[in-house]
Amino acid sequence: MQEILLKSKIHMATVTDKSIEYMGSIGIDLELMEKAGIKPNELVLVADVSNGQRFVTYTIPEKRGSKKIVVNGAAARLVENGDKVIIMAFAMYEEGEYKGPKVLIMDEENNVTEIREGI
Repeated sequence: MQEILLKSKIHMATVTDKSIEYMGSIGIDLELMEKAGIKPNELVLVADVSNGQRFVTYTIPEKRGSKKIVVNGAAARLVENGDKVIIMAFAMYEEGEYKGPKVLIMDEENNVTEIREGI
């Protein structure tokens, strides 16, 4: 039996911009995506810690090193610049295969302060 479990998480990132006119997605600094093991166009669940909103979308890469977290499309109505968000990616695992998620802990400027694996 396969189970859907948390693969990666970017914890307490700060929303840097939003664009209602864009067709959808969440833009994430490519460097952060690679560190977290999140791919372009991957399905993610986003939880806004600042207001309690949650939404599902897909990822697009922002410029490497830009530290951008940009919410686009309809979901842009659910966040404000400066909001803290948790970005979660999931995967399917066979029994005994799962070793725990990779978690990036972020600071106020979207710098990685800690990487936890297998927690």
